Amino acid sequence: MTDTEYLGQIFESERDRLRAVAYRMLGSANEADDAVQETWLRLNRSDAVSIENLGGWLTTVVARVCLDMLRARKSRREESFDSELAGPVVESSQGMNAEQEALLADSVGVALLVVLDTLTPPERLAFVMHDMFDVSFEEIASIIGKSPQAARQLASRARRRVRGADKAQHVHLNRQRKVVDAFLAALRAGDFEGLLAVLDPDVLVRVDIPSRPGVPAEVRGAANWAKGAVAYSQLVRAVQPAMVNGSPGLVFAPGGRLTRVLAFKIVGDSIVEFEVIGNPERLQQLNLSVLD
Repeated sequence: MTDTEYLGQIFESERDRLRAVAYRMLGSANEADDAVQETWLRLNRSDAVSIENLGGWLTTVVARVCLDMLRARKSRREESFDSELAGPVVESSQGMNAEQEALLADSVGVALLVVLDTLTPPERLAFVMHDMFDVSFEEIASIIGKSPQAARQLASRARRRVRGADKAQHVHLNRQRKVVDAFLAALRAGDFEGLLAVLDPDVLVRVDIPSRPGVPAEVRGAANWAKGAVAYSQLVRAVQPAMVNGSPGLVFAPGGRLTRVLAFKIVGDSIVEFEVIGNPERLQQLNLSVLD
């Protein structure tokens, strides 16, 4: 067996873990594959025989590759999105593996990917590597070029952002969460009556999606909105609950890239108003966190 074949075998045994690290760092299956491939290329260019802990070395390298990719990434919210008002979300059409990527995002948590995307690259790396993969702060510090204490502070700041709401609010939020869950279940099932059950009869739906000539900015009435929404039930796989400005809402993030947010006003057990937000500038201003 040649040295290249030997390294190839070891690398393949580590590939799934490296891809898991890269996906949580980047939020994109395609970019994660690119990062893993770059890690393989760097391994081939290295003096692999002198590496004592190859698994740890590979983890460090893929993290550095991902950090470079995050730092080089331009704004991810400058795209325009085409969908009908009745369907507040649309399926991603990018690539041949959209279905597989949606399943992968579901397994990690769409809301988590969205919140991670609001962190700075060093914060994201520190949180992902320490909290998800148990990498020491000493190792993280060597990747980001800071002290272990600074790496610890970055992870702590990211952790607070991910966790979001004060625990004291949970009782109130749990009741709202049930309403949002019922809304999402009805939307996914194309259940017209189910939507009417959680929407106030006079619900006001506001839409903030730029470059949408001819589409009304508001719709009044549960039946008016629900009639169109049920036609899009098959397109909501990537929709998941999340905290939106301190209240339960929904995020749509195919491949971990946030494109829509539904922010609700809930009174009792009914949604009396909600907004479909697709404006990139407003999306960046939202306070998002993971909903337990």
